[in-house]
Amino acid sequence: MPPRTFKVNGRPVTVDIEDDVRLLWVLRDVLGITGPKYGCGINVCKACTSHINGRAFNPCSVPVSAIQPTDEVTTIEGLPDTVGADLHPMQEAWIDRDVPQCGYCQPGQIMAAVDLVKKVQADGGSITDDDIDEIRNMCACGTYSRIREAIKQGAENM
Repeated sequence: MPPRTFKVNGRPVTVDIEDDVRLLWVLRDVLGITGPKYGCGINVCKACTSHINGRAFNPCSVPVSAIQPTDEVTTIEGLPDTVGADLHPMQEAWIDRDVPQCGYCQPGQIMAAVDLVKKVQADGGSITDDDIDEIRNMCACGTYSRIREAIKQGAENM
């Protein structure tokens, strides 16, 4: 069990933990980063959605042994730093549109939305309802219409 070193939210971290421990538990239990939520643990609900090297992924399904020293993990806590602001435009849209009800799934929802918007914009497009339909993150409270509105608003400001 060699120590694992990688970046989280722009800072290098080193953890000494069993290779098969899922990255979600490293983030939450070892590093104290609680934005990514535990929902299902099997990559279905996507409450833990974060970014690795700028792309959405679900740390509940990734063993720490799969993380390389060159990898950079960004959680909801580090998202504002990616734009050099107090809040990311998608977070601001979430507030403006009063999206959260219980709030449990919202960090993952926001991280998935940011990744989607980046992909669409990189292809020269504008976010559409069909694009938003590709997001598979679950919301038990059912705030999907407000999530959709917030994604569109956030995309305009990204």
